[in-house]
Amino acid sequence: MTRHEEQGGTGGRVGRRPKALRIAGLTLAGTLVLGAAAAGWVYWHLNANITSVDINGALGDDRPARAVTGPAATAPADASPLPTGSLNILVLGSDSRDGTANAELGGGDDTSGARSDTAMVVHVDAGRTTATVVSIPRDTLVTRPSCPLASGGTAAPAHGAMFNSAYSVGGPVCAVKTAESLTGVRMDHYLEIDFSGFARLVDALGGVDVTTGQDIDDDKSHLHLEAGTHHLDGKRALALARTRHGIGDGSDLGRIGLQQTLVKALLERIGDAGLLTDPARLYQAADAVTAGLTTDTGLDSLGELIGLGRSLRGLTADRMRTVTMPVVTAPSDPNRVIPEQPGADRLWTSLR
Repeated sequence: MTRHEEQGGTGGRVGRRPKALRIAGLTLAGTLVLGAAAAGWVYWHLNANITSVDINGALGDDRPARAVTGPAATAPADASPLPTGSLNILVLGSDSRDGTANAELGGGDDTSGARSDTAMVVHVDAGRTTATVVSIPRDTLVTRPSCPLASGGTAAPAHGAMFNSAYSVGGPVCAVKTAESLTGVRMDHYLEIDFSGFARLVDALGGVDVTTGQDIDDDKSHLHLEAGTHHLDGKRALALARTRHGIGDGSDLGRIGLQQTLVKALLERIGDAGLLTDPARLYQAADAVTAGLTTDTGLDSLGELIGLGRSLRGLTADRMRTVTMPVVTAPSDPNRVIPEQPGADRLWTSLR
């Protein structure tokens, strides 16, 4: 073999290596492009899931004062500063996006139309490591203020109206205005979770463990549980959140206790589910939450929701206190309640 042939042969072998590297490089580049496209689609999809309402624009300045925001919390050098300061969020559970979810996911009352069966004011203390969750019984009689309507015009004020009628009359805007009128507390944000979205979230987390102190036998919610600890899927967790006829005196107060137990169990499950190490489960949970979520415009993007979540990363179930607004039976109707004074005012004052 001549030297030229040796060099040619050697050259051929060397030539194949750059070609193989080019193929590998193109494959890697293609994978990265596809991965980036997939990530972009996921972000767009989750963002598009969220429905928002301009609460601030609708209500203007005739509202309780905002809480004073403290200095930003310490964050990693490459991250934006995390907000601190107390925060009040009105959280509603409703069937507003799909009225048929009532029958498909555990039933409940046979009332048509969108309604808010669950109302909680979540107060996060300054530093955002402890929280108080205050449940407002939906049967509380209140003075519902005049509310702007999405269709134009305003709804007239109503005295002795049920608290949850505000949502039926004027949607999230009226619900926030009525909550602020009742409590004197500025609602910094609004979060509404659709019942079907709640059930999907529980399923995405693999279910939740809940302990009940008494038997539950409710044909309306299709829930039958013996006292004890149970692992509930989304459908049964939703039924637990909505049941009231099979516990206590059948009032909304018994249901509130179950809802508060469920909230803590769900927070514990979120902390234990290992979402950050399981991308598929993380996506399922995020898709479930955002698909059933309505927020104010301050939380209407995935980035804003993630920022809120990061600022609450120190909040765990054992640092959350659950209470119910003090109430007494309404003199005008034994099936309704009114705020008990001065206890209710003292509670709301502590959250301002």
